[in-house]
Amino acid sequence: MSDPARPAPPDSLVHLPHQPLPEYYRTGDAEGRERFLRATFDSTAVDYNRLEAILGLGTGPWYRRQALLRAGLKPGMDVVDVGMGTGLVSREILKVTGEPDRVIGVDPSPGMMAQARAQTGLPAEVACRVGRAEDIPVPDASADFVVMGYALRHIADFAAAAAEFRRVLRPGGRLLILEITRAEGRIGNALLKAYMRGVVPLLARMVSRAEASPMLWRYYWDTIEACVPPAQVMATLAGQGLLEVDRHVELGIFSEYRARG
Repeated sequence: MSDPARPAPPDSLVHLPHQPLPEYYRTGDAEGRERFLRATFDSTAVDYNRLEAILGLGTGPWYRRQALLRAGLKPGMDVVDVGMGTGLVSREILKVTGEPDRVIGVDPSPGMMAQARAQTGLPAEVACRVGRAEDIPVPDASADFVVMGYALRHIADFAAAAAEFRRVLRPGGRLLILEITRAEGRIGNALLKAYMRGVVPLLARMVSRAEASPMLWRYYWDTIEACVPPAQVMATLAGQGLLEVDRHVELGIFSEYRARG
């Protein structure tokens, strides 16, 4: 299914894509929030791939590759993977394109990117650059395809990130943002919450090596629950000049936001 983007006034643009979460950092402390995220992702990177496989019941690689294909990824494209983390999306990009020297990964967590080499096995030709979605370290109009996988909820200013996506894309280039969103029905959402905030952190406590890993997965759900609605995400993309904005949904919770530069 898909739904078209509708123009929205400037005051509807998203900045922090969810309300502050004082359980994890002090409300209003932007630097504290950034330190919390950096430290959490750096320290839990060693567990991330194992726990992601549990969360996705092993279907993550197949789903990511299908989403990339639906969004128009093809061989011959220059690709930027924003919020690359441990390289799980980059790995599927390479299965489609087979050109590691045309892929750049960007992430604020050096610890996560180190695991992209150590655990995910990304080849050396894939450039890994420390950076943020709001300030992507690549030149203007240098990418045919920009993807951000499950990082929307972790950035500080989504409007600034959307403007960066437009800057980085060549005219007609494609954007894909993968995200998990709340289920629409109360029962479905309650079951999803029980799984992601209850079962997954419990499993993390049993199998993880990093002390903070169970907390990371509770935080993961809390950001999903607090995230702005999909219509507002789409309005932000359109408001920053991206074109043909739409949203494709799988299983009621896996959102694929797509646009053109």
